[in-house]
Amino acid sequence: MDHFLYRDGQLHAEDVAVRDIAATIGTPFYCYSAATLTRHYHLFTEALSPLPHMVCFAIKSLSNLAVLKLLGDLGAGMDVVSGGEYRRALAAGIPGDRIVFSGVGKTREEMRLALTGGIRQFNVESEPEMRALSEVATSLGLRAPITIRVNPDVDAKTHEKIATGKSENKFGIPIARASEVYAEAARLPGLEVIGIDVHIGSQLTDLAPFEQAYLKVADLTRRLRSEGHTISRLDLGGGLGIPYARSNEAPPLPMDYGALIKRTVGDLGVEVEIEPGRLISGNAGILVSSVIYVKNGEGRDFLIVDAAMNDLVRPSMYGAHHDIIAVEEPAPGVDARVFDVVGPVCETGDTFAKARPVAPLGEGDLIAFRSAGAYGAVMASEYNSRPLVPEVLVKGDHFAVIRARPTFDEMLSRDTIPEWL
Repeated sequence: MDHFLYRDGQLHAEDVAVRDIAATIGTPFYCYSAATLTRHYHLFTEALSPLPHMVCFAIKSLSNLAVLKLLGDLGAGMDVVSGGEYRRALAAGIPGDRIVFSGVGKTREEMRLALTGGIRQFNVESEPEMRALSEVATSLGLRAPITIRVNPDVDAKTHEKIATGKSENKFGIPIARASEVYAEAARLPGLEVIGIDVHIGSQLTDLAPFEQAYLKVADLTRRLRSEGHTISRLDLGGGLGIPYARSNEAPPLPMDYGALIKRTVGDLGVEVEIEPGRLISGNAGILVSSVIYVKNGEGRDFLIVDAAMNDLVRPSMYGAHHDIIAVEEPAPGVDARVFDVVGPVCETGDTFAKARPVAPLGEGDLIAFRSAGAYGAVMASEYNSRPLVPEVLVKGDHFAVIRARPTFDEMLSRDTIPEWL
């Protein structure tokens, strides 16, 4: 469920007409619904209760400070994968004891930043990282709380570029080597082992891979405890999918996911962490764009819009589907027209959809790409020297620009021409 609905013939974000936002700031722009973000966060907290738990929002899916503050004020923790994301979490008012640091390539500088600024735990991904973290923590006179990410060799049955739990993926240590790696971690002076981490991929639409992974983690928990390790926390990752193509997808509900967690690890007496990103933010956002031209081609027609692959790269990168709707509701009985929906970037890959039935549209009409809140604005670039897309947050009947569109002068000012040219 989201809060982008037609009312009186116009698409609204909560109680704000999308066309009014477009008239104020121009297109393209991202628009997020505070009510949808709030609802989706609460779905997870309700699904995990009464287990001791923390829902850590995956900042990589949507990193705007206003969104992070909204979720943080609800009690969310944050899952970060870079020093920059860590700084964003702090800037949004999230205390260090609610920040989890993941990622395979943490630098010593990032480790030092998090140790001095406060951290809930590091999810350690390799033995070299583990040794480096111990050295940094020891140099600061601290002990770093860690979980170790295990790779359970489970096929998440998702897109190959977002699968993370198979043996050939770069993430974590093989679960078969967990005992020896945990033994080394216990010997390192700068580390405090507190739990286990696992994450098998993103956009999962089946609970079976989660169950396979979590049962392996439950067995590992019992074995590591028998070997003398304190395992008080399980970070079970994120990855629950959302319905991008509403006509044929029905991913599991958070309540069913929570029931699975309780069934597989609920008897272990641990605190559970999860790291949802997409399911909280994905359907909470749309990308709004204007039609530049309607082009009649040879055997196909093109809808050329002012959003491009640099604004929303998922279709180009993953072949991802986003429902595309007219901001002005089509009249009853109006037949859809088939278009290739494309952007203005000089790449054939700048294509959002092929042979897509959409409402008959003309120059200047507005469209919205649904389910664009996750991995949309965060993956945008200035390719073709196109300004980054502004972001808007709606709450009730009012909206605010939470990231402005940069001017061309601001973009150019970041470049420097050497004196010798």
